[in-house]
This record gives sequence, C-alpha cells and structure tokens, in this order.
Amino acid sequence: MSEQQTETIRTAMSEARLAETVAQDLARQLIHPHLGFVLFFCSAEYDLPALGDALQQYFGGVRLVGCTSAGEITAQGYSRSCVSAIGFDHRSFSIACELIDEMERFSLIDAQQLVERLGSACRSNSLAPIKGHSFALTLLDGLSSREEQVLAALSAAFGSIPHFGGSAGDDNHLSDTHVYYDGRFHSGAAIVVLVNTWLDFEVFTTHHILPNGEKLVVTRADSNGRRVFELNAEPAAEEYARLIGVPVAELDHRLFAAHPLAVRINEQYYVRSIQKVNDDLSLTFYCAVENGIVLTAMQPGPLMPNLEALFRRLEQRLGPPLLTIGCDCFLRRLEIEANGASEQVSAFLRRQQVIGFNTYGEQFNGMHINQTFTGVAIGRPGGRGGRCPAGAPG
Repeated sequence: MSEQQTETIRTAMSEARLAETVAQDLARQLIHPHLGFVLFFCSAEYDLPALGDALQQYFGGVRLVGCTSAGEITAQGYSRSCVSAIGFDHRSFSIACELIDEMERFSLIDAQQLVERLGSACRSNSLAPIKGHSFALTLLDGLSSREEQVLAALSAAFGSIPHFGGSAGDDNHLSDTHVYYDGRFHSGAAIVVLVNTWLDFEVFTTHHILPNGEKLVVTRADSNGRRVFELNAEPAAEEYARLIGVPVAELDHRLFAAHPLAVRINEQYYVRSIQKVNDDLSLTFYCAVENGIVLTAMQPGPLMPNLEALFRRLEQRLGPPLLTIGCDCFLRRLEIEANGASEQVSAFLRRQQVIGFNTYGEQFNGMHINQTFTGVAIGRPGGRGGRCPAGAPG
C-alpha cells in the first residue's frame, strides 16, 4: 500500500493517563499534510477539561469531534481507559459538523437549517455530489433523554441521506456523559457530522436478539422520563422479574442484557433496553417507551455468526473494508465479557478494521435503539467502483 493510500484513513490510540501525553500520542500518529478531520472516542476517566485543551493545542486548525464512551474499539479490538481516533484525508472526505447545545429546544426548522449548512460546507470541497455520496453521524449525550426528539427532526431533514450514531457513555457509571466540539466537552448536547466522499460505503445495523414469544403491555408510563411504572397492570419491575424468573432484588445490567425487551415495527424487532430499577418498582429505559406499546420478551442468539454474516454481506458489496466506524452497545459488551468471548470478538473487529466505541444507545436512520451494532463500512480506494478521482490519494 502506498504512503498516499495509507493517508486516506489513519487510526490512532493512546493509553496514556496525562491529557498532554494523549494529545501528543494522537498528533504523532495522525497528523500529515492532508489531514482534514479527526473523530475520537475516549474514556470518561480522563480530566476532560485538560484533554479538551490539549487536543486543541496539538491539532491546531484541524477540526476534532468526539465523545466519552463506555469502552473503546481500537485498531487492536476492544479496549478500556484509552482514546481511539480516526484521521480523515481531505482529498477523500469532505466533512462538516455542528453542535446542538440545547437538545430540548431542537425543532424541525432547526434541523432543516442545520442540514442545509452542513451540505453547503461539504459542497465547497467539490468532492462528490451530496446525494448518494454522503452519510451522517450523530453523537448524542447518552443521559439526555432527548435523543428521540432530536433524531426525529434530523431524520426528516436528512431525507435520503443515511445516518447512524451512538449515545455517549461514561464507563458504565450512568452519571455524566459528554460530547466534544470546538475544544470543549459538553453535556446535554449533540454533534451532527456530515461526511461526503467518493469512496463506496454502507450504513448498517444488526443485532442478535431473538423473540421468545411472551408479551408485556406498557400500561402506565412517563415517555419523557423513559420510565415505565406498570407492565400488564402490575408494578413494572415485579412483572419483568416474574417474566425472567428472578427476585426483583437481583435485577442488574447483566440480567437486562440477557433478557431484553423489544418493540416490533413491521417485521423488525427494535430493542428497548432497561437502564435501572427505581425505588418505586418502576423501570427506567434507555429508549422512549409509551403507554399502550407491546414489548416482546427477547433473548440473545449467537452473536458471532450474526456479526460474521453482516461483514460477509458488506464485503460482497464493498470489498475488504478500509474502515468501519462502529457504535456497539455497552450491553453487548457486557454479554460478550460474561460469556468469555471478548478475545474472539475483539480479534474479529480488528480484522474488519473497526474503530468506535461502546454506547448507551445507537441511532439508525432516525431510530434510537439498543443492544445493536450500528455503523458505516467504507470501501477502499479503487475497490468495488475501481476508480479514484483525479487528485485523490492512491
């Protein structure tokens, strides 16, 4: 592979603890004359204000965006307590981004204006037409409870542009999640990134969760708070514990991951994961749940065959991936660790060039979902299409 081709995408990671050392590490691995944009995912254990300052200092005029995570995916596979990053060559990627700092006030008109600004910024590079050659990435505060409203507005504004994303995490503490924009980490905020490229790509989502037949009806809920008070007219935690055959006191993340609930839309099941049990025996979810919806009890199927089938299909279409940006639910990672499969899955992600993070929720074409692996696979220059535009790397 030529030096030019390796510049199309560069990946980096740092396990250093000091913010300045992290910024030095990433700059050393990523900076080259054609670097146009950096996307990163970091542990929430860092001194975030110091890290924000250091990244801005070491990357100068290069735009960086990112978020905190519940685990990182690096070029070596699964990791923790580190920073994983991707550098994009401006000759192959025209990338624009904006911050939504007041998610609760974000409207359809705001979304339409934002998407128009992003499109105009991407068009200024004249790489490829926006339609058919662009995808969007959303990074949302994972504890904001406003993902659905923001995504609904953005989805309407994006039209035919495929989009995916993940909700920021905080190493499973469920207390403070952040997105990074313009030198600072923000909470209660979201970042929208529009990526325009002449390379082939495909936005995807997959999960390995299978229905087991039992149904639960949400009979009392606060949809804004994502809180369900009653299932089948019984206290929600008691009814859920009865369904899976454990005492209420034993309910925890690992049981939620092993016994998810899902809503069926057309022929597809979309997982609605439980976040926690409250003192009043209500259940708080990671996704919106409303009165009257029917939740289907689910159980995990084989995870690796599902991932392998996804990447076989992607490779048939795109060829071997140049890069896959992956948003992998932290509940999947808990399940993988509980089953002793971390090394196997990690090695597979490494072979598929996956860089990304473990999320508190995933986004796919306007839907906020859980317990999925969602992302974009990007093909290599001269891959399926067989052409490189004039002036492009490779």
